[in-house]
Amino acid sequence: MTKTTAHSHNALGDISLLYVSVLMRAIEAEGGDTLQLKTQFRISDSALASPEARISIPRFMRLGHAAITATGNRALGLRMGALTRPIDAGLAGLAAETANSAGKALATLIRYSPLTSKNSRGEPTLNTKRRIASFYSIQPYNQYNYFVVDSVLAAWTQLIRHITGRYDVLERVRIEYPSIGLDEVFESWFRCPVEFSASENSIQLKENTWQHRPEQAQEAMHDKLTGVCEEELRQIRKGWSMADRVRYLMTPLLRGETPSLETLATKLGTTPWTLQRQLSAEGTGFRQLLDDTRKQLAMDYLRETDASLSEIAWLLGFANPPAFHKAYQRWYGMSPGESRKNIKREK
Repeated sequence: MTKTTAHSHNALGDISLLYVSVLMRAIEAEGGDTLQLKTQFRISDSALASPEARISIPRFMRLGHAAITATGNRALGLRMGALTRPIDAGLAGLAAETANSAGKALATLIRYSPLTSKNSRGEPTLNTKRRIASFYSIQPYNQYNYFVVDSVLAAWTQLIRHITGRYDVLERVRIEYPSIGLDEVFESWFRCPVEFSASENSIQLKENTWQHRPEQAQEAMHDKLTGVCEEELRQIRKGWSMADRVRYLMTPLLRGETPSLETLATKLGTTPWTLQRQLSAEGTGFRQLLDDTRKQLAMDYLRETDASLSEIAWLLGFANPPAFHKAYQRWYGMSPGESRKNIKREK
């Protein structure tokens, strides 16, 4: 559990232990044994107290599943949202709390989300025109990651409720995973229609909520805090090489397709020839980066998820499962099926 770097220990991503602290509060509120879970997952109180400590997203997912099993509450993510405070998002939460509108508060929280999390699928986004905040989760969905989606969307909602003093703040909630039979619980908590099996994970604010000016709005303090956030964001990305930037942009694009050099060059605002030249100067190339990224993600998916081999092939952008099997054999000298069996034996 260390500070985020361009080369994350787990290719699927990591998050701040601030979120684990919220989960622990939710477990306590539900009558669960936090000590047993902290011991099981080797999480110390000193780590929980550190704003720099991180946990891999897959490990967080396993912890959340264990917490749901211990408490019996399948909607534990909503409980986490209800117990989330602005400070639980770190500096970004404090900056959001002083914004001059609820919309700007949400925009602040999303812009500086990299200060507390890194997700291989990409960063959260905000459509200001439609007042929609969207969140990317690790797929495929299963009992280990439902609560991650629930907790993020609920935490965003709770922040808006906190700064506006209102509960009826949303027009609609969309959730990618299918209904787990708790539709009424979700609609009661969010106080708006909730659509499951949707095309995205998102909340949509009401127009009057978006424009609401919080009582704690303070422009000078907001500017000061966002300035600190900007500097931290700059420091996170300061040491990135061109290869780091390509890898960062490439990973979310792998789902179902192989991103091209031209696509990455466009995203970086340069030409394919210039990008290839810059990568060559760093001792690498686009094809090598693509292969290395897939190799690391493949092992993480096998080790940290229950995704089928065909799902992993799709998530890595291979044309078909046989192409994935062939690449994996080249990388590790064994088939992905054999590798998964070895991992299970080790565990």
